[in-house]
Amino acid sequence: MAFMNGKANGTANGTPSQPQNSAPAPSTQTPIVETIDLWRVYRLGDLEIPALRGLNLTIGVGELIALKGRSGSGKTTLLNCLGGLDKPTKGQIRISGEEIGNWNENKLTKWRRHQLGFIFQSLGLLPALSAYENVELMLRMIGVRGQERHKRTIECLDMVGLTKWMDHRPYEMSGGQQQRVAVARALANRPRLILADEPTGELDSKTGSEMMNLFRSVVRENNVTMLMATHDNAVDDHVDKVLHLRDGRVVTKEEFNAEAEPEAELAEATA
Repeated sequence: MAFMNGKANGTANGTPSQPQNSAPAPSTQTPIVETIDLWRVYRLGDLEIPALRGLNLTIGVGELIALKGRSGSGKTTLLNCLGGLDKPTKGQIRISGEEIGNWNENKLTKWRRHQLGFIFQSLGLLPALSAYENVELMLRMIGVRGQERHKRTIECLDMVGLTKWMDHRPYEMSGGQQQRVAVARALANRPRLILADEPTGELDSKTGSEMMNLFRSVVRENNVTMLMATHDNAVDDHVDKVLHLRDGRVVTKEEFNAEAEPEAELAEATA
C-alpha cells in the first residue's frame, strides 16, 4: 500500500496561510507532526528532480488540515514521507517529537499498523470482501481478538453510517459509500494520525460536503489529526487550516493565488 507517485519541480518558499475557520485553542502539547528542512530528490540517471525543497511544517494534535497544490507540487510525496512509505533525501520528520528517520522497518511497520490511518485516492478496498470484511481485515492484521474485533468493526461502520450496508461488496455500493468504508477502515486501529490522498476527488459536490462533515466529526470525537491532500476548494470551509504547497514548499495563500491567476486568465482566453 502506498501513496507513491509524487514528483515536482520549482522555486519559492513562504509560510502557511491563515485558517479559514476558527482553529482549536492553542495547545502546549508536542506537535503530532513536524518536518524540519525536508527534502526529497528523485534521481533519473544524471537528472535530479526535487519534489520537496526544505519543507518546514508543524501540525498540532486534533487538527483537520487541507494540503493544497497543483499536480506535481509535492503533496503526495509529503504524504508518502510522513507515512514512512518513502524516505526523505535530507531533513527530519518528527512524530510526537520522535525522529522517525531513526526507526528501523519493523518499528515503522508497527507504528503504521497501530497509530496511523490511510485513506488512499484509489480507496484500495478489496473487491471480493464485504464492507465489514474490509474493515475487519485491518484489525486481524494487528492481532485483535474475535469478539473485540467484531465490536470495533461494527463501531467503525456505525460511525460512518454504513451498518445497513456492512454485507455489501464495494461494487454494490455508491462512490460515497465506498469512501465511507475506506474511512471506517482507516479508523479501525484507533489511529492518532490519518493521511488522506484526494479523499473527495471522485465525489459530487453534495457527497463531498457530507464526507467533509464526516471527517470533521471524526477528528473532533476521536481527537485524531487528519492531513488531506486535495484540489477541492470546497473543503476550505470545513478544515481548521489550509496549507498551500508550491514547488515542494509551503507558501502563503497570496503567493499561491498569484501563480494561479495567470493560468486562469490563459484558460479563459483560449476557451
